[in-house]
Amino acid sequence: MKTLVILLILLLSIVACDKETDKYPVKQANWENRKASTTSLDSLTKGKTYLPIYSHIYHIHEHRTFDLTATVSMRNISTTDTLYISKANYHNTAGKNIRTYLNNPVYLAPLETLEIIIAEQDIEGGSGANFIFDWAIKNEKNAPVFEAVMISTNGQQGLSFTTRGVPVSE
Repeated sequence: MKTLVILLILLLSIVACDKETDKYPVKQANWENRKASTTSLDSLTKGKTYLPIYSHIYHIHEHRTFDLTATVSMRNISTTDTLYISKANYHNTAGKNIRTYLNNPVYLAPLETLEIIIAEQDIEGGSGANFIFDWAIKNEKNAPVFEAVMISTNGQQGLSFTTRGVPVSE
């Protein structure tokens, strides 16, 4: 009986880790429920924001890193207008686009926040990772806020810090 239980646990652990989606198992926003028409963006003020992210930081020397979980917040700070985000691209330290989060524009209701989570095990971005967001809103006085919180804990040591997006002019 004991052998059967051990075999069952082993089988379940193999099956549970076999999927590619388990590589970085983090719940993300359901973008499909938030699709927006591209024609609705034509009359709006458009902007672009750069947000730095850190998948890891260095400590002691350049060959030792501290891996981080990043929570990326996309915040609509308007109390009356809907925010539309048409691009959310994740780039690595070399500037290469490694992940595209949107295939269609999505909307955020007034004062709503959407998040993207970069798991601690996902170190693809590196120490110089970043996001580029393209967005549109009716009233440019209420430009969205893009922020990231990076955190990690190990034993009794904890580390956390934030970054904030900056406008990009092209």
